[in-house]
Amino acid sequence: MKKQKLLSFGIIAVLAAFVIAGCSPVTLTSWKNPKENEQISKVVVWGMFKKLEYEKPFEDAMVQYFNTKGLKAIAALDLIDPTKKYEYTELERIVDSVGADAVVIFAYKGTDKEKDYVPPTTTMFPSYPPYYMNYYGYYNYNYPYYGPGYYGPGYNMVTTGGYWTTTTIVNLTANLYGNKKDEILWTASVSITNANYIDQAGTDIAKSIYQDWLKDNLLK
Repeated sequence: MKKQKLLSFGIIAVLAAFVIAGCSPVTLTSWKNPKENEQISKVVVWGMFKKLEYEKPFEDAMVQYFNTKGLKAIAALDLIDPTKKYEYTELERIVDSVGADAVVIFAYKGTDKEKDYVPPTTTMFPSYPPYYMNYYGYYNYNYPYYGPGYYGPGYNMVTTGGYWTTTTIVNLTANLYGNKKDEILWTASVSITNANYIDQAGTDIAKSIYQDWLKDNLLK
């Protein structure tokens, strides 16, 4: 048996907070074109952002995630020159050259900031003395009989909250186009909360999109 088997309520509360924080930061609302039954097996990921330092890590992260799930993917920046404006036929030829049957394009639609006040809360939890922390210590302290100390732990109080938090929400649109007929197969509004790193945002969005494509039977 481990030495410290008893955890205080305060520690449990902190762990619970981390579990809540671990929820997906991505909100996705999508629509699948009911007139199209095309399925895809290789997709070009294109983040049409104004800054390359945003586009490259975003595309690379999504490509990496899709590939680990068995969906072949390639970053648009690996295929095109971002300083050049292409004609449609040129883009079509480039996509065809890598055997992609679809292109998913992301566009930035703005950032929202929300402020919330977290009111103070007070939590009481037992303050166990050292001998409570493993069964032998408790037994050794109380032997040969259980005296008043059996009911012995006092209580501590921890107060949290009483501050303002700012939530940053980045909004994108995502459009999936089939290369075969150049028709839109799927579109979505995507929001990600408190995205501190572009590559992590790309991975989180890729996870949500992949699950949505599975649900909509868009993958071969």
